[in-house]
Amino acid sequence: MTVEEETSPLTAESLEKELLDFLAERIKSTVEVDQDLFASGLVSSMFAMQLVVHLEEAYDIAIVGGDLKLDNFRTVQTMTGLVLRLRDQESAENA
Repeated sequence: MTVEEETSPLTAESLEKELLDFLAERIKSTVEVDQDLFASGLVSSMFAMQLVVHLEEAYDIAIVGGDLKLDNFRTVQTMTGLVLRLRDQESAENA
């Protein structure tokens, strides 16, 4: 089962909240949606791989190729945009 509720659509707001909760649990610190996680020293490039796995599993997406760049995981906002874009692409491809 994915993180999102089956009965409610995935929105940027709900995705940001889930990511903030995930990060708070993992790094034991609260962050802002626009805070640079890497520049602040809160997470490492190794943790970025955990983020990739989490996003792929939680939102049923594949993050490959050009999307596997650190800039896509720098802030909660950029991760939210990435997930929504990839889900939209997959929906369009499956339509």
